[in-house]
Amino acid sequence: MILVGLGANLTSVYGEPTTILEGALAIMPAFGISVRRRSSWYRTPAISPYTQPSYVNGVIAIEAVLPPTALLDALHRIEALFGRVRRVRWGERTLDLDLLDFNDQVIPAKGPRGPEAGLGALPLALPHPGLAERGFVLVPLLEVAPEWRHPVSGEGAARLLARLHADRGPAALAGIERIRR
Repeated sequence: MILVGLGANLTSVYGEPTTILEGALAIMPAFGISVRRRSSWYRTPAISPYTQPSYVNGVIAIEAVLPPTALLDALHRIEALFGRVRRVRWGERTLDLDLLDFNDQVIPAKGPRGPEAGLGALPLALPHPGLAERGFVLVPLLEVAPEWRHPVSGEGAARLLARLHADRGPAALAGIERIRR
């Protein structure tokens, strides 16, 4: 199973965040990406050291003949088509496409991952390093792939979500609201 997280929190010439996300889904076949399942869109608070608008997030299950690094490159090209500019790590954006899991492959993260990593795209790491700590990813992931299991821990999305809630309390899921199917 290949899973991709989507997010947007800026309006641009391409429309408001939900329109941008729908546009990204529509253009994916031109990059060899077939969307098989998709979650609802969720409005989620920005989790960032910077003040910024809330996000619209979702998760899709896809099929692609591309290997993981080429798929990540294709996702970055789609981001650029919708005006993504990397000004600051964890900053606001017109479109964010994260490769969450690629057929249970494990590729450890290399190098810094936070602000010290600079502005460019980070090297591929699988599963996505922040996946298990992000309610805004786990909620739509559970909707689109309830049978999915984390390739390292073996835990399902429901268990990861329950653990996140237990560790961080209600704040871990505060403000995550389904806005559109």
